[in-house]
Amino acid sequence: MRSLKNEVDFCVVGGGLSGMCAAIAAARHGVKVALVHDRPVLGGNASSEIRMHACGAAGENTRETGIIEEIRLENAWRNPNLNYSIWDSILYEKVRFEPNILLILNCSVNSLEMDGARIKSVTGWQTTTETWHTVSAPYFADCTGDGILAPLSGAEFRMGREAQAEFDESFAPKEADCKTMGMSCLMQFRETDRPQKFIPPSWAYIYNSPEDMNNRLYHNVRLENFWWIEVGGDKHSIHDTEEMRDELLKIVFGVADYIKNRSDSGAENWVLDWVGFLPGKRESRRLIGDYILKQQDILEGREFKDTVAYGAWPIDDHHPAGFYHKGSANAVEYMPNLYQIPYRCLYSKNIENLFFAGRNISASHVALSSTRVMATCALLGQATGTAASIAARDSISPRDVCPEELQQILMDDDCYLPGKVRSISRFCRGAKLSSSEGDPSALLNGVDRPVGDADNGWFCKPGGWAQITLPQKSEVKEARIIFDSNLVGNGIRMVAFYPLDNSLPPHLPARVPPSLVKAFRIEVQDGGKWKTVLREENNYQRLVKIPLSCPADSVRLVVEGTWGAPKAHVMAFEVG
Repeated sequence: MRSLKNEVDFCVVGGGLSGMCAAIAAARHGVKVALVHDRPVLGGNASSEIRMHACGAAGENTRETGIIEEIRLENAWRNPNLNYSIWDSILYEKVRFEPNILLILNCSVNSLEMDGARIKSVTGWQTTTETWHTVSAPYFADCTGDGILAPLSGAEFRMGREAQAEFDESFAPKEADCKTMGMSCLMQFRETDRPQKFIPPSWAYIYNSPEDMNNRLYHNVRLENFWWIEVGGDKHSIHDTEEMRDELLKIVFGVADYIKNRSDSGAENWVLDWVGFLPGKRESRRLIGDYILKQQDILEGREFKDTVAYGAWPIDDHHPAGFYHKGSANAVEYMPNLYQIPYRCLYSKNIENLFFAGRNISASHVALSSTRVMATCALLGQATGTAASIAARDSISPRDVCPEELQQILMDDDCYLPGKVRSISRFCRGAKLSSSEGDPSALLNGVDRPVGDADNGWFCKPGGWAQITLPQKSEVKEARIIFDSNLVGNGIRMVAFYPLDNSLPPHLPARVPPSLVKAFRIEVQDGGKWKTVLREENNYQRLVKIPLSCPADSVRLVVEGTWGAPKAHVMAFEVG
């Protein structure tokens, strides 16, 4: 056996989407990061091992942006057939090849060293190399979902459902208990051009009617991702996971047997393509911060001065008995609007250097039933990593991070914050905007997406341009552009089933949104002469930051083409 030690500025434990976004955000802001993950692939519930697509805010122009949108758009460009191996590789490269990140996979953290009320180091066992890895850092983030750093460090946490009276939450049970939402093993079917035989294992359960499955088979196989194959909420959602996995597999293969052999579902030509052997969890520990998000915060859309993320998934509380509950599998209350999540929910109340992000944030059980979905968790991760970069820069505690500065950095990195306005650069505050067509003034209004009736963007035909004329010649360091990636719905997300004719969602092959600008150039005027400093012919990202480092009187964005839309839609253009 061997032991390795590493010292970094920020150690993230857990490599789901929240941990990934935390690590990437911190690293891009100059922090030396270690990301320790206990699986061979990144993405957590979104990975090929579990295969739940990343849900989030699916309303009009509400989709999450920032790093999670960057990942989705990379996938749309690189992975048109939505292959899970390619998806895994995209998640892997986003972390592995980020210069400031040390990635430690297949490593399960199981001990730590404290220094008073601070975590000094964490230690994990890497199964593939028979190595103990110890990572020391001034700051840590628990993005493990199960919140392993809480019991190891003594961080305050909760597990189970609060009583209705504790927070006056009408959706909570009358009495508090230790029950949670359960876990699921998913499966996927693929359609072929000929009948396919299915022989179930001898240990699979036998279901002869929908009633045997408590009428859970909501759709036919062409529309199903089988989220309702869920157990374990009335057990211990951590300690009983192996037992629950065994039970889930009996159900999964029993449901497959029913679909193929015991029903008229029209699945003769469908083959069972994949079964997950790693349960995807919805709920376990929730760490306690300076604030606990509650039902009223979500349904009433309460505003917070320290908001750093938002959600819009319904309050989607699954019954603890899951598959075995004879009533509805889940109780759903839809959101009237976006709701805000404050920064105070993302760091520990009693451990001085511990952040957290994902489904283990400081929230009541009822609030968690909305915040737990992965696209929301990705926003929380980016906020946590960005906050850690400020704390590391200034050597301050998570509690002392300035929310206003954190908000401005997040918005500059294309994270939308409801009710907040991004400050434009000092170069542009006295600048003159002009364009070849239309009114370009919204490009510098500090809101980078349509909100309500306000479009907050500028349209032009290919060949159109927008120009920033500076008050005086200046050394410009960077151009920042936001293109429209069509923020309606969930965007390109991974699949739950594979129809032969691609006639159903997700409408394979996937593609880059037609509204995005594909080709553009940046021109700089210096002393009356224009020169092209950058020309991009294959852009597929929404946020584009371009290093310039040159003197300029004016800077011009010239749009040359989109991915299919007749007009380009640009949400922001500024220099700094």
